[in-house]
Amino acid sequence: MQRAHFYLIDKPRFREQPLLLVCELAKRAVAANLPTLILARDQAQAEALDDLLWSFEEDAFIPHQIAGMDEDEDEANVLIATPALDVALRPLLINLRDIAPNGQFDRVLEVVPADPAARGPLRERWKHYQSLGFELKKFDM
Repeated sequence: MQRAHFYLIDKPRFREQPLLLVCELAKRAVAANLPTLILARDQAQAEALDDLLWSFEEDAFIPHQIAGMDEDEDEANVLIATPALDVALRPLLINLRDIAPNGQFDRVLEVVPADPAARGPLRERWKHYQSLGFELKKFDM
């Protein structure tokens, strides 16, 4: 069964820098040995995530790269993709885009903004995944 997990930004550090939550989720995925694809909203967000994944924790190394930058991207535990590239999905997706991903994957993680006014599209995505029969969970982070 496919799963969709929604992570609501709650803690002050994630409110100040929402991409830190994405780094935390990627770190957990690497620890669980799950090949992960981060679906970035655009090139600027992909580059910001790339920089942050190198520096967000001194003692944490998260093997990652931006898709299309290197021939060995299949080797990276975490691959960051922009909408401009058509990349193969992985078992775990972290979706930062405005639409739900299509295709075969086991689990998708959705990051929900701290601002309640910005949560409308995520509520629609919850309903979308529910209509497809996904197992749904919500976490406060």
